[in-house]
Amino acid sequence: MSDSASLELLLPAVQRYFDLMYDCDVSKFARVFWTTAQLHGFRDGNMTVWPYDTYKDVLSTRKSPKSQNAPREENVLLVDFASASQALVKVRVRIGATHFIDYLTYHLIEGEWLITSKAYHVDL
Repeated sequence: MSDSASLELLLPAVQRYFDLMYDCDVSKFARVFWTTAQLHGFRDGNMTVWPYDTYKDVLSTRKSPKSQNAPREENVLLVDFASASQALVKVRVRIGATHFIDYLTYHLIEGEWLITSKAYHVDL
C-alpha cells in the first residue's frame, strides 16, 4: 500500500480523534483507541499516565467543548509512516481554552487505524 493510500485511510481516524476530543462521546472511544492504549503527559509539573479505561472515564465526565459552544481548532502537523500498519501523527488541538500538542501512535488493527499510545503537551 502506498503512503498516499495509507494516508487516505488514516486521516478519517485522525478526524474521529478530533471529534472525540470535541464532543466527549465515549460511545465512540473504541473506534479511536485500542484497548491497551495509554496516555502520557505533564500537567501542573506532574507526569500523568492513564490507561484506556481511566482515560475513557475522564472523558465521560468532562464537560465537552461542544456543549460549551467552544470553537474547534485542530490541525494535523505531521504524519510519519513507519510501515503500512504503523504511523505517528502529531496534532494540535484546542480543548476548551487549552491547546495541546499530541503525538498519536496509530496501528492498523483489524482493518482500523487505532491509537495505541498518546503523549500530550499543554501548549501555552
